[in-house]
Amino acid sequence: MQNDSRALAAQLGQLLLSRQGWLATAESCTGGLLSGAVTAIPGSSGWFDQGWVTYSNMAKHAQLGVARETLAEFGAVSEEVARQMAAGVLAMAPRATLALTTTGVAGPGGGTATKPVGLVWFGFAQRTPSGVIVHAASQIFQGDRDAVRNASVAYSLRSACALLT
Repeated sequence: MQNDSRALAAQLGQLLLSRQGWLATAESCTGGLLSGAVTAIPGSSGWFDQGWVTYSNMAKHAQLGVARETLAEFGAVSEEVARQMAAGVLAMAPRATLALTTTGVAGPGGGTATKPVGLVWFGFAQRTPSGVIVHAASQIFQGDRDAVRNASVAYSLRSACALLT
């Protein structure tokens, strides 16, 4: 794991602990690297609840409730799917207060003109006293498969820290 991700995961853990919050994740293109970064931090059992690797569309639907129609219309690598994944995480993990999701094209193949290699969508959902807030963001990362996946983990953790500060 990159040092940047380790430091960001530790920072996220401190932020969650200070708020008595819990994290849950659902990953596609990162294949468990995000959960791995989080659980590499000593004491993460005090703020990390659970994670899913929902690589296939079937898994996204069955485990997180992503609508088949959404997958068919927009594709797995889309804002709509990232948002539904994040909302699904909070629905399936009642203790979680923050959900992070990743879905993208890590490469080297699989890219298209509208969804190039390196495109990753991130979903974020927060459980608040007034309800669940969900949003998504995208980034296009350069480099090989490992670079895209590692950059995705760092971006997700950095964004989560920003949400909580």
